[in-house]
Amino acid sequence: MIARMVYHVPVFGWMLKEAVSGPITAKVLFILNLLLVWLLAILTFGYPAIIIPALAAVPSMFVILILITKG
Repeated sequence: MIARMVYHVPVFGWMLKEAVSGPITAKVLFILNLLLVWLLAILTFGYPAIIIPALAAVPSMFVILILITKG
């Protein structure tokens, strides 16, 4: 249900749907688009556009490290 809602978001939804169910080139192009949008955000907003994704990744890295050490 959530996937259907996300797939109905204009522009981003159809790209994500194609990346999930499409050929390997669609997946590569989707990742390339995400990187280019991030680069555009860095050029527009500067340093915060680099720091905010890193801060958002900290909780997931903590979980990964805990799972690795847990065994």
